[in-house]
Formats: sequence, structure tokens, C-alpha cells
Amino acid sequence: MHDSLSPRFESAILTATGAASLRVSSVIQELWSGYGKILRISLDGATHPTIVAKHVRMPAGGNHPRGWNTDISHQRKLTSYQVETAWYRDHSTRCDETCRIPRLLTFEQDGDEILLALEDLDAAGYPARLTRVDPHHIDACLSWLASFHATFIGSPPSGLWQTGTYWHLATRPGELDALDDLPLKNAAAEIDRRLNSATWQTFVHGDAKLANFCFSPDGTQVAAVDFQYTGGGCGMKDVAYFIGSCLDESACETHEEQLLATYFCHLREALAAKQPQLDPAAIETEWRTLFPLAWTDFHRFLKGWSPGHWKINSYSERLARQVLATI
Repeated sequence: MHDSLSPRFESAILTATGAASLRVSSVIQELWSGYGKILRISLDGATHPTIVAKHVRMPAGGNHPRGWNTDISHQRKLTSYQVETAWYRDHSTRCDETCRIPRLLTFEQDGDEILLALEDLDAAGYPARLTRVDPHHIDACLSWLASFHATFIGSPPSGLWQTGTYWHLATRPGELDALDDLPLKNAAAEIDRRLNSATWQTFVHGDAKLANFCFSPDGTQVAAVDFQYTGGGCGMKDVAYFIGSCLDESACETHEEQLLATYFCHLREALAAKQPQLDPAAIETEWRTLFPLAWTDFHRFLKGWSPGHWKINSYSERLARQVLATI
């Protein structure tokens, strides 16, 4: 796929930014399964010298590296890009500096192609991407998640996934069918039901892994990207998934309680600032009981999707057995 943009997309960017001209300066990354590219665009004569464009182009046939090429998979991806567009268009302006995201400059659809033109977070002071983390990096991400969740508690996820996250049960029948852990398979629907029937629902980011956080040079500030799987849910889904994305099993086990305490400390502060009418103690009590279920829910997906995955470990198995004993 070539890296140029259609005249319609170029015109939309020039209009939104006031630039005299533009050029694609680099491909930041290919989108999953050949669904497009993320491009850095250089602008001439605009306030910002660069922007980032997420250019989605639907492929005729998918080529998923793990073989999950199904109509369900294709439809999930199509929906995910519509969700991300709705997120930026309808909800993203509610995010303040405490849950920083790239600002939407414009969006445009041209046939089966979608363009999201976004602020360049590198230029905005978040140039660092990390593959390993220190405690202050984790703290910054947990603070971001707490602020995000506090912002959207009680908000209906209009235009988004009714149930956020890319692994939630209704969108993953193939992976459930492939799961050979029968006790986990039999409990999957009940785990899903308990998470979805939580009293305190918010928006979850839905793919809050380390790779989707952009850090300031000193690592104390973060911004998040990639809102394709944002939707309704219990905030513990993001917290469990994030912790599992950056710590190995012994670190998860050692630091679980400390990390949850950190998250809930940030959540109390964020709720006091954003939704002081809510009872943080009630939310914490409910969500703490749902943390092992959220962890087990992702573990269930992983075991069906990729049984040899490195994240399948004794810590996850132990949490899952504890959850299964209560169902």
C-alpha cells in the first residue's frame, strides 16, 4: 500500500491546519492485519510543523498472523475504527491534562477509507515509548487510567463499544470455542456477566498496554493513544490488562496489592476533582472484588487465542482458580 493520501484527505488536513502544503514524512507503524498505516505528516505554513494521521484502508482479504481470519474478526476491526472516530469526535474533548490524549484536528471518510488527523504527541512533549518500566512510569500510567475512569463513570458509551476491550466475550466466539480449559470455558459467560453488571460502569480504554502510552522525557507524564476498543465497562479491565502488559508473573504477584493501592489513591483524587458527588469508597469496594475477574477474563481470551503466549503464567492460573472457586 502506498503512503500517499487522496486529494480529499489532503484537502481536509490543509483546511483543518491552515497549512499551505503537506507531505508524508514517515510511516510510524502499519496497522494490525494490513488495515492501513499511521503516518507522520509534515506541514508547511501551519502552527504545528507535524501531525499524525491514522489512515485506515479496508483490505479485501485479511492476513492475520495467528490465523483468526474470519468475518467476525473483519467486522470487529471495521467497528473498531468507527468507534475510534466516534470517540475522538464525540467524547475526547472531556479528557483534560490529567488523562492527556492527542487532540483531534479533523476526520474524513472517503469510500472505504478513513482518515483521523491528530496532534503529534512527540512534538507536544511526549516523545518517549518504553518497553520496560520503572515504578514512576507505572505510577504515571495508573494515574492516567484513574483520571480517565473518573471522568467517564456513569456516562453512556454512545457510539462506542457497549462493552469495551478487544477481548470481550461477545466478540470472541472463536477463541472461546478453541479454549481447552473446560472449567474456565464453562465459567466464561458468568465472569463476563459479573463484570458487565457492575454497579459502577465507566469507559475503559480497552487496549491499555504499555505500547499505547507516550511518555514525557522524564517519564512522569503520559498521554494515551489507540481508542479503537474504548467502551463501557469496569475500570479493573484496564488496570489488570495494563499491569499484565508490563510486569512478569513474579512482579505481578509481588506488586499486585501495592499497584491496586496506587490506582485507587489516584482514583480517589480524580473523583474528588471530577465527580465529587460519587462515593469513592463504594466504587473501590466493588472494583477490588472485580479485579481477579477482570484478570481471569483476559486470561480466558489469551488461552483460547494463543495457548503458548508468554503471559499465561502461574500467577494468572492461580487467580483464575480462585475466581472459578467462587462461581
